[in-house]
Amino acid sequence: MLTLYFAAGRARWPAYEAPLRKALAEAGIAAEVSPDCADPAAVDYIIFAPGGEIEDFSPFTRCKAVLNLWAGVEKIVGNPTLTQPLCRMVDPALTAGMVEWVLGHTLRHHLGMDRHIINPTHEWDPTSPPIATERPVTILGLGALGQACAGALQTLGFPVTGWGRTPKEIAGLRCYHGASGLKTALTQAQIVVLLLPNTPETQNILNVESLDWLADGAFVLNPGRGHLIDDDALLAALDAGKLGHATLDVFRTEPLPQDHRFWAHPRVTVTPHIAAETRPVSASRVVVENIRRAQAGEPLLHLVDRLRGY
Repeated sequence: MLTLYFAAGRARWPAYEAPLRKALAEAGIAAEVSPDCADPAAVDYIIFAPGGEIEDFSPFTRCKAVLNLWAGVEKIVGNPTLTQPLCRMVDPALTAGMVEWVLGHTLRHHLGMDRHIINPTHEWDPTSPPIATERPVTILGLGALGQACAGALQTLGFPVTGWGRTPKEIAGLRCYHGASGLKTALTQAQIVVLLLPNTPETQNILNVESLDWLADGAFVLNPGRGHLIDDDALLAALDAGKLGHATLDVFRTEPLPQDHRFWAHPRVTVTPHIAAETRPVSASRVVVENIRRAQAGEPLLHLVDRLRGY
């Protein structure tokens, strides 16, 4: 009988208890899972989320893996007491939610929907938007989420360019990498989507210089990490008319402070970190599959590279 410690926060336990027990039963794994932990040395696996129950992982001497419920691991990967293998969450439902958020806001800006939805003067403006093939999109970040969003946008006809920190070859997608490729990927992009992790190399990747590479009137979508954008540079580009709009789902401080300029800026849309939420049913299956793999001596899914930070 395995011992699983649900250390992702007691507030999440009611949503996860039944899905986890069902996924374990379906996988034929005999395990006791609980948000209580009387003996850390007896725990086989930890199910975790930042802000959960553990700061010191050193007492969990038998633990074979820490299974994170979030896609992002920047709040845990640097913990010096965490020596166990760490896996991030790649959840099919989370991916679907991200794709829908990116598609929805891309189409909103591409079609100029705000002009008609917010039209207090009843202006009759029959100007037609370009078609998708005339609207280049660049995605910064080519992990599972970035690739899924790129494929969905291409299906609609958008010409998509991808950029990552390291080289990648993805069938049907023009990819650039590194500092030298960033300018090429951003130059004249009319929509840019940020789906990078938060690492020292990616912080403020959109800044005064790189924002200027975008096409005039470009749109910025950030469902990735708040630290990817220099807030002051973004606001300056919006105020100057360089950018058409920024739709932001993630922020340096969350919840976003009530006095932050983003709330009142006419060219900023704030969504409250809802682009890609982990779903208990599908996430439980991912967690249990990794437990099955570890017990069978198979490679873990979505294992975090400590040096890269994701």
